[in-house]
Amino acid sequence: MQFVETHIAEINLEAKRLQEYGVGVFKRITSKSALKKAIKKEMVFVDGKVASTATFIKGGERIEYYYYADNNLNKRLKLNLGVIYEDDYLAVINKPAGILVSGNSFKTVANALSQNLKTSPIFDAVQPQPVHRLDYATTGCLLVGKTNTAIIALNQLFDNKKIHKIYHAVTIGSLKPLGTIDIPIDGKRAISTYKVIKTITSQRFKFLNLVKLSPKTGRRHQLRKHMLAIGNPILGDATYFLEDLLLKGKGLYLHAHSLEFIHPISEEEMFITALSPKKIIKLFPNYISETKG
Repeated sequence: MQFVETHIAEINLEAKRLQEYGVGVFKRITSKSALKKAIKKEMVFVDGKVASTATFIKGGERIEYYYYADNNLNKRLKLNLGVIYEDDYLAVINKPAGILVSGNSFKTVANALSQNLKTSPIFDAVQPQPVHRLDYATTGCLLVGKTNTAIIALNQLFDNKKIHKIYHAVTIGSLKPLGTIDIPIDGKRAISTYKVIKTITSQRFKFLNLVKLSPKTGRRHQLRKHMLAIGNPILGDATYFLEDLLLKGKGLYLHAHSLEFIHPISEEEMFITALSPKKIIKLFPNYISETKG
């Protein structure tokens, strides 16, 4: 059986492409890529006409999304998420390792958000959805939007590189105290910076470093690829590793430590950190978590 979700665009809206405006509009579409896919499959209509990626929304349009019922969506995913921060517009959760942020799988962070977050009372509230991704094996700060306005604004902050992300990782081998890695990924420029917080000796790996990492661009697996490229792969990485230096069974030692940005609604300065997983704390029990700078 086919169903439809309907949304009426705000009046006097600054003209935007549908694939930008429509993120967060429909409860069953939780990302830009999913919206684009729905548009290409001719499942989205604007004022009764099939929409395209070139369609602009100027205000007052009737936007409809046609879909077929999926019984799996009626099942409730039971997954407790650590909520670090939450207000009526957005939230930050501490993503656990070993779970996808979103996608076609039933077990995703996106499918568990509604049961872990409070329902927003704001007029344009939507089903909470992540506004960026973390790898399957990565833990830490994941930013979530709870209203259409907030989701659009947060996406713009990411597009304009106004959300500062800091990761903590454990890397293998001798490493200079700090540096910048400027090595292309998939033919595109990619830049990361690092700073060593603490180094310990290891019988197997010689040295293990607790490192602060900051991606200046957003390429897929950027930090993991960059650390391998300079000869200091992240501990536990089963994809990007040096021969005979793969740690099995412990998972990836990469953690999204903090997010820093201006709240798109309240304009408050936000600096949010996520507690590191026990496996990192066990290696570096006395290290002091860095804040800004």
